[in-house]
Amino acid sequence: MIVIKSPREIALMREAGKLLASTFLELGKLVVPGVSTLYLSEQAERLIEAGGGKSAEKGYCGFPGAICASVNEVLVHGIPSAKKILRDGDIVSLDIVVTLNGYCADACRTYPVGVCSPRALRMIQIAEEAFARGVAPIKEGIHLGDVEHEIEATAKEYGCSVPREFTGHGIGATMHEDPYIPNYGSKGSGPLLKAGMTLAIEPMILEGRPEVRTLKDGWTTLSKDGKLTSHYENTVLVTKDGYEILTKV
Repeated sequence: MIVIKSPREIALMREAGKLLASTFLELGKLVVPGVSTLYLSEQAERLIEAGGGKSAEKGYCGFPGAICASVNEVLVHGIPSAKKILRDGDIVSLDIVVTLNGYCADACRTYPVGVCSPRALRMIQIAEEAFARGVAPIKEGIHLGDVEHEIEATAKEYGCSVPREFTGHGIGATMHEDPYIPNYGSKGSGPLLKAGMTLAIEPMILEGRPEVRTLKDGWTTLSKDGKLTSHYENTVLVTKDGYEILTKV
């Protein structure tokens, strides 16, 4: 069942979104060669707690980090580690979910580390463009498949692909709510959107083929062909005549 949020719930989610956006503003400054992904996780947790929130990811199904930190070929769920040191030319996706006053906000940004190649910067741009094109048609009365179609179409136009195993999702009092939101779909398919729905829209882009594999830790998932990946996400509120990004600065 897709939950329609009340004005009170939407206001609380806006506050969670503001905290997450401000966390990214500060965290992005720390993404430089020589830092570990564990350091970024620790700093994110510090920023979130200073704002009165908590990391919704830490401890979720046993996940050990306050954020997911996925480098280069790692698509999603990278576990922060003191041994994973960012190097000049890397790209790193930081996926963060905060809980504030009982409501969640979820977003992801992929950052360049130091001086990156045009190829790496292109991957960041594709994920952001896929998000922008995906949310463009959102308003009450459209089908969710219209959003999903635009995300996949963008990836294909750049010769890239999207995973089949991982999706966006509804969000609210819990991190994951209905509906699931694949990065592929057909126009006119899926549930009709209604004002008050809150959705985590998250294009996940693979430079090469769509196949992925998960490491023995049970979390870290990377492109099977070893090519680059990128990830961009925001929490989005459906309105009568459009949408509002709740995790935007």
